[in-house]
Amino acid sequence: MATAQEIPDILSPEFAADPYPAYRAMRESAPLLWHDATKSYVISRYEDVERTFKDRESEFTTDNYDWQIEPVHGKTILQLSGREHAVRRALVAPAFRGSDLEQKFLPVIERNARELIGAFLRDERGEGGGEVDLVAAFATRFPVNVIADMLGLDKADHAKFHGWYTSVIAFLGNLAGDPEIAAAGDRTRREFAEYMIPVIRHRRENLGGDLLSTLCAAEVDGVRMSDEDIKAFCSLLLAAGGETTDKAIASIFANLLTHPDQLAAVRADRTLVGRAFAETLRFTPPVHMIMRQTAKEVTLSGGTVPAGATVTCLIGAANRDGARYTDPDTFNIFRDDLTSATAFSAAADHLAFALGRHFCVGALLAKAEVETGVNQLLDALPDMRLAEGFVPVEQGVFTRGPVEVRVRFGG
Repeated sequence: MATAQEIPDILSPEFAADPYPAYRAMRESAPLLWHDATKSYVISRYEDVERTFKDRESEFTTDNYDWQIEPVHGKTILQLSGREHAVRRALVAPAFRGSDLEQKFLPVIERNARELIGAFLRDERGEGGGEVDLVAAFATRFPVNVIADMLGLDKADHAKFHGWYTSVIAFLGNLAGDPEIAAAGDRTRREFAEYMIPVIRHRRENLGGDLLSTLCAAEVDGVRMSDEDIKAFCSLLLAAGGETTDKAIASIFANLLTHPDQLAAVRADRTLVGRAFAETLRFTPPVHMIMRQTAKEVTLSGGTVPAGATVTCLIGAANRDGARYTDPDTFNIFRDDLTSATAFSAAADHLAFALGRHFCVGALLAKAEVETGVNQLLDALPDMRLAEGFVPVEQGVFTRGPVEVRVRFGG
């Protein structure tokens, strides 16, 4: 197995500044790399990551979530397997697709986008036009507001929700084992439980049309979700749905604004928004790494992984594998080796939502949020362009996206 000492460590400042050259070097010379600090085997090629995600537990499991996410969320659907997983997924999935999503929650998404855009237009527009950071004014607020609204929670508690999900994501990305981040994650779990459990108990006695009521009332084969199950799912939804959609919206605009010809094409033909989102998920995915555990000894490109080992799957590397995509380091919404029609289903040919039975249950919700947000922003800011001299800069290792996307409009 290659060790490739010249490749920057995934915890190094050099890697954090720009992981893409390291990804390329890993794919080419160290497709299986032991990483001592995280005690995991790192894989980077598309075929290996795809296999790891698609496997139905004969070789790879999600047992790593027992220690990776349970300390902050409680036991979630991600940790379950077999029939237990199928039943729990059947309990929650209907709310994220079909008529529930279309009729109940799309109006919530559209309203929240309008409110946020209206607010910054009032605040930032001057006689000569205006300037706004789409990350601070829209991307970080929009998905959290949507989730709070969907659950029937008080949006006035936005600061709490944002603080909690930021703490959870920091915990999940705490590859270096920082004790302060770990302690903050533990504190977040307790605070979120103290907030949510009374709300859940009250909602059981006062069901409404919101998602929390749906979760309280849902039943499949005689199984219903406990208060703890619902709390854990809400915690997972807030963190996974908040952080990833936040970064996806920021990234799609950073990518389009730095490719003005493609932005112009999307402006002119809004059916291309789905393509732009799919290509953004491939080119700059919000989540760059997901872990799995081996159920038995497995041979991958570059060597063999023993049973019971943790495998770090580099989505950001696999999604730019030249063996899978033509010109993989080029953002191109018109590429013919990425299928936008299936990009938000378990048949996706990118890896940003994982694949197989643990394919992201909220993928269609994310699609609805991003497409709504992009369309409304393009309508409201028809002449949107990057602020003078501004260049978007990505940040993050476990999750990654632009820190700011400063744009000018009007004038």
